[in-house]
Amino acid sequence: MKLKMMYSFLNSDINIIEKTLEDTVEAESPLLRQASLHLLQAGGKRIRPVFVLLSGKFGDYDIHEMKNVAVALELIHMASLVHDDVIDDAELRRGQPTIKAKWDNRIAMYTGDYIFARSLELMTNIKNPIAHQILSETIVELCVGEIEQIKFKYDYNQTLRDYLLRIKRKTALLIAASCQLGAVAANVDEEIHKKLYQFGYYVGMSFQITDDVLDFTGTEEQLGKPAGGDLLQGNITLPVLFAMEDESLRKKITAVHEHTSLAEIDEIITAIKNSGAIERSLSISDRYLHKAIDVLNQLPNNRAKKTLRDIAVYIGKRKF
Repeated sequence: MKLKMMYSFLNSDINIIEKTLEDTVEAESPLLRQASLHLLQAGGKRIRPVFVLLSGKFGDYDIHEMKNVAVALELIHMASLVHDDVIDDAELRRGQPTIKAKWDNRIAMYTGDYIFARSLELMTNIKNPIAHQILSETIVELCVGEIEQIKFKYDYNQTLRDYLLRIKRKTALLIAASCQLGAVAANVDEEIHKKLYQFGYYVGMSFQITDDVLDFTGTEEQLGKPAGGDLLQGNITLPVLFAMEDESLRKKITAVHEHTSLAEIDEIITAIKNSGAIERSLSISDRYLHKAIDVLNQLPNNRAKKTLRDIAVYIGKRKF
């Protein structure tokens, strides 16, 4: 089943989210408006808004309240992507030129800042102070995760713990916050919104590990960017950490730098695929996925719970 079919019963609300996203990134400056819409119209899975809406189904669901949280979380994610592309000097995002490639780094940085500011403006509509505490703590950790990624670029001596902590901050916590904030906005009991946070965290970890695997197993067409891009940019992911346990492969991997040719990267990708590192990485992803399902089983039964389970399994098993 395709991802969008799993939550098709939310289609009318998803349309409201899309319209609100477009309205929110409108700007008086034509350039700022064009740059903001450029990334928005490139598409995306909208996983975070969907998790917000589904989590809200455990409480007093009101789309006019939920959309503030859903759009805010997606905008924070989008802003981080714009900044990431500047840091990584990336030319492609979702198969389209990045904002920094289409305009320049300065336009990209201010566009990212603008999108981020608009997300915070939307969140002011949520009156519960717990929501703002959760969001602020999440943003702090997200920034730390981004800094850690820069710090560990081309550092081939980092540990598994370093990697897991980095993806927790960079990816998992924002997905966890999406689940928890959707529930908080719907006035869900603390016990339930904390379990939804745990579910989102485990799903987020599985999501990122699978994403890191796909960087080696997917095609450029599927990924919207060249395969092996993480390694070329110096981002040491789980498959690489496992592959480096082979000393001969470690020598090849540690020789990679930003000017390594694509032909050399392709050769290393093939070696990593043949090393068993992909299977071992997916095994770790599965562990997080099973933990997510275990937490979900503790929640009240409703349609949203089943959909969350279906999406979690899809995320952990997706091919691209």
